Amino acid sequence: MSQSDASPLPAAVDELWWRRAELSPADGEARAVVVGAVDMLDSGKARVAEVSRTGEVVVDERARRAVMLAFRVLGMARSQVGDFHHHDRVPLKTSVEGVRVVPGAIARWGSYLAPGVVLMPSFVDIGAHVGEGSTVGTWVSVGAGAQIGGNVRLSGGAVVGETGGRDGEEDPLATGEPPRTVPVVVEDGALIGGRAVIVDGARVGRGAVVGAGTVLSGSTPVVDVRTGEELGRGHVPDRCVATGGTRWHDFPGGGFGLRCVLVLDRLEEGHRPGRAELDRLLHG
Repeated sequence: MSQSDASPLPAAVDELWWRRAELSPADGEARAVVVGAVDMLDSGKARVAEVSRTGEVVVDERARRAVMLAFRVLGMARSQVGDFHHHDRVPLKTSVEGVRVVPGAIARWGSYLAPGVVLMPSFVDIGAHVGEGSTVGTWVSVGAGAQIGGNVRLSGGAVVGETGGRDGEEDPLATGEPPRTVPVVVEDGALIGGRAVIVDGARVGRGAVVGAGTVLSGSTPVVDVRTGEELGRGHVPDRCVATGGTRWHDFPGGGFGLRCVLVLDRLEEGHRPGRAELDRLLHG
């Protein structure tokens, strides 16, 4: 579900979007509008998407457009942090009040990090939103526009959302065509295991656990192992414990296993399992 009428960002973003092909870093007025809009994302006054009271993911299309327009109106610029030199269109984030940033962590301007967030050496892209008390583990990649709730743990090496592509790519929220209209969403209290991959508009519900190495895209079937029922595609429901698996399909050329995600159990409301319990739930 998308909306722009209720967006806190100015309607001028939409006007720029419709004539984006003619924009360049030389257009100072356009750049001022886009920079002001992305500043609102950076401060948390706006966000690319959020979960509504009815449980739908509502996308602020105007905010999404502002992120993409930044790659049209910002020129390449050199910067330096200590001994490290950078050359990019999007500068690094400068406002990290209340956030623990371990050396080696990179957060781009236009991403929002709530108080209490911990960034291990990791990457957070423009338009991402990370909620209060969440931990972004070592070598985690949080892609452009990805929405991470509060008290979420992203374990080492996880990939959550697509990151930008080539310099000047029109749509950094997508790595291919057509552009993704809904970003990855990981809701409050979820746990994403090491080296898991959550991409292509997938969603992980409140308090859910996704096992290490699981691959969840927007089209991945999610299956309840107790009933064999397919619960949907690309969405691990609230408080479910899930891991990667395969389902057998017969094709003209033979039988093959296709990737799916298996729901092994459901947790009680408010319960967050310890390591030993997780091992038992995920590995039997």
